[in-house]
Amino acid sequence: MSTPFRPYTAGGGFPAIWYTFRKAAETGGLGGMWRMWQALNSKNACKTCALGMGGQQGGMVNEAGHFPEVCKKSVQAMAADMQGRIHPRFWDEFGFDALERFTPRQLEAAGRVASPLYAAAGDRSYRPITWDEAMERAAASLRQAPPDESFFYLSGRSSNEAGFLLQVLARLLGTNNVNNCSFFCHQASGVALASVTGSGTATVSLDDVAECDLFFLIGGNPASNHPRLMRSLLELKRAGGKVVVINPMREVGLVRFKVPSDPISLMFGTTIADEYVMPHIGGDIALLHGLLKATVSRGLVDSDYVQTRTEGYEAAKATACGLAWDVIEAHSGVDRETIDRIAAMYGRSKRTIFAWTMGITHHEHGADNVRAIANLAMARGMLGRPGRGLLPLRGHSNIQGIGSMGAVPKLKQATADAIASELGATLPAGAGMDTLECIQRASEGRVRAAVHLGGNLFGSAPDAGFARSALSRIGTTIFLTTTLNTGHMHGRGRESIILPVLARDEEPQATTQESMFNFVRLSEGGRPRFDGARAESSIIVDLGRRTLPAGVSERFAAFDDLRAVRRLIAKAVPGYEAIAAIDQTKREFHVGGRLFHKPTFNTPNGRAKFHAVSLPEPTELGDGVLRLMTIRSEGQFNTVVYDEEDVYRGQERRDVILMSPEDIRRLGLRVDAKVTVSSDAGEMRGVLVRAADIRPGNAAMYYPEANTLVPRRVDRESRTPSFKNVPVRVVAERSLPVIASRGPGVVHA
Repeated sequence: MSTPFRPYTAGGGFPAIWYTFRKAAETGGLGGMWRMWQALNSKNACKTCALGMGGQQGGMVNEAGHFPEVCKKSVQAMAADMQGRIHPRFWDEFGFDALERFTPRQLEAAGRVASPLYAAAGDRSYRPITWDEAMERAAASLRQAPPDESFFYLSGRSSNEAGFLLQVLARLLGTNNVNNCSFFCHQASGVALASVTGSGTATVSLDDVAECDLFFLIGGNPASNHPRLMRSLLELKRAGGKVVVINPMREVGLVRFKVPSDPISLMFGTTIADEYVMPHIGGDIALLHGLLKATVSRGLVDSDYVQTRTEGYEAAKATACGLAWDVIEAHSGVDRETIDRIAAMYGRSKRTIFAWTMGITHHEHGADNVRAIANLAMARGMLGRPGRGLLPLRGHSNIQGIGSMGAVPKLKQATADAIASELGATLPAGAGMDTLECIQRASEGRVRAAVHLGGNLFGSAPDAGFARSALSRIGTTIFLTTTLNTGHMHGRGRESIILPVLARDEEPQATTQESMFNFVRLSEGGRPRFDGARAESSIIVDLGRRTLPAGVSERFAAFDDLRAVRRLIAKAVPGYEAIAAIDQTKREFHVGGRLFHKPTFNTPNGRAKFHAVSLPEPTELGDGVLRLMTIRSEGQFNTVVYDEEDVYRGQERRDVILMSPEDIRRLGLRVDAKVTVSSDAGEMRGVLVRAADIRPGNAAMYYPEANTLVPRRVDRESRTPSFKNVPVRVVAERSLPVIASRGPGVVHA
């Protein structure tokens, strides 16, 4: 049996450098390393996380002008795009029976898709077809599908222009069933922030991070998932700032990190967390209420700010301060002494930024988690001033841009009016479906056609067994992609078409992307690495030509020129006015009206809003039951797995459950014992027990494989599934209890 290797004592460092060289060499030795350098240094936005880099200042430069800005994620994504094409014989050798057993990493490493692929009902595998046949089949499926029996799903790796074009095409075809992958990650952030400030995005810029003196990092692991943020935290620490990490599991890169681009940090390492707080999974609201209660009791509230710049404070204060300390401690898993110590640190801060990831949003109360963070920020006036604010750490490089472009079920009225006026068309008025609703509708056999612009809807969905069954009932599924993923195998419709697309740095025209800091970059594109793939935007325009009625079709065809798309975006998307001239000026910009450096907000009365956030009921733990959270590894990005091992956590494989040594003893287990992990949604057998520094009563397993265990429970407001705080039973494989499924319905909080 394989055994885990020794975990790292710090994130980053020389291993990250060696990994970068090794990954570059895999693309073609020394020549591959040179090509990797050229690709990373081209004037294109980074393809991975939404922290953002690249664009007109150069591929490894951020908006502050710092060079080199590069990380393992950037290299992993670029290496995937630089790999060779899939050989046509691949489809003769591997049928679906084999491909469905491929791991996410094996599918990604199979190569770039270089020609359109097709599979009909009953086919043993995909087969290459011509572009004309592929486009006509795709167009026919859209023409034949009633508008309410189609949906359009968009990934955050696509460009603003492609995202805007596809959502416009969907409306012109008569449907508002338009959504994006943020509904499964940060939609709760957008809903909550909009209810606080009137804007659903970050309130701060990258410069603000450099100016703060205290950084709360809640429910995330940027050492693995946003590695370049660690340089910002390094600079904060050197300026005398502090970092508070709140995470149920101790992550080595958040304790100590060696920033490769900084010689001193590289050699000696940098302590990141000044305080590392480990609450129960799902205990965030109790902890945040405790911090607010301690802030109030210490007399640290900025009363003038609260009275003149906000509303709703008294109700929020009463809710938090009305909780007894023993309730706060029991629900959060954190003792009062620790909470008081963190509150005192917060009280000494002049400029605080609160950042969070999906450890906050992936809950049945995800939006309320974010509101509780905002309450704590507003209590001390840490919102709407330089160096202070709220920062959701988003995933995909352009997921925020895709949302800005209107890839949501309900368009803002100003956006809808501008599109209708430009194209001389009437847009649909009915309510559209969100991402999980589309899967539910598919399970009922009521989806005739689905278009996936990148991404992996199957791989990112909760209740993987249900998702597979539902997606297989779609009439025709159309995938636009660079490489293969599990969705192309397990998320196929009765008929499936794969259309190969160019990577961002291969596009024939310039495109734009928006970072989590609301900063819009211009990517110049470049030369295709091989023939066969097409630009996403050109595919969408071609679909429009083949599906839209005369008149509208001709006007839509004008969007072959992406400068025309940007001119319409400038008219249709509030805050994007500067994009109209970006081709001439090359001037990248922050989206207007979103950064708050003065305490006047986009609410009807200009005030930020406190919310009285109720304490959720705690998860009841029976014998052998733990709270589970799904996690990403060091070797993956979202559903894409580049490496099977997770070097920071010392794991050489992914079919493991990470548990505290105390829980391993309590349940009568041992390290490397095989167990069955089961939940209301499903079970996983043959899972290996591994010890980790995680709060007892809690456990972690790797996403997307563990999605089999995640029920379709959602946050009522944002419809974000609860990938965290899933009750699971862990049983040695000698005795296997049965847990009944709740059935096909979506369960709300």
